[in-house]
Amino acid sequence: MIKKLALTCLFAAIPTMNALAANNAHHYPAIFIGTTTADSKSEFSYGFEYEYKFNKLWGAGVVYEKTDDAHHGDGVDVYLASAYLHPWKDLRIGAGFGKEKVGGHHSFTEDLARISVSYDFHFAGIGVAPTLAVDFVDGETATVAGVAFVFAF
Repeated sequence: MIKKLALTCLFAAIPTMNALAANNAHHYPAIFIGTTTADSKSEFSYGFEYEYKFNKLWGAGVVYEKTDDAHHGDGVDVYLASAYLHPWKDLRIGAGFGKEKVGGHHSFTEDLARISVSYDFHFAGIGVAPTLAVDFVDGETATVAGVAFVFAF
């Protein structure tokens, strides 16, 4: 109940925050919803992203993603830090490093590298960013595709 109330308040305040932020925004939190495909299996993924833009060209941030049913139902959590390049309009290219934690009875953590690309489309003060990322973990790759809902302030 508290989570629903907090999300409702956040979504109600977003148009105001974005209108005030206009061109001076530096903070870009986002909610991600998509799928992760590894070993020919696709699973629902969701998460949170945050980027701080230093200027129009460069930014840095963090990503947390969860795929509950990945790795034979054990679940996977991804934590990473990224650098972002904004070479043209609302195009964003990212590269990051972090950890992938596999849950279950025999949980373990592995190093992860990610490259990503996204493009923000703006609707009613919210950025809608189709996103594609490739994760490199222990000699294997996973593809993450989805949409990030981006807010600026």
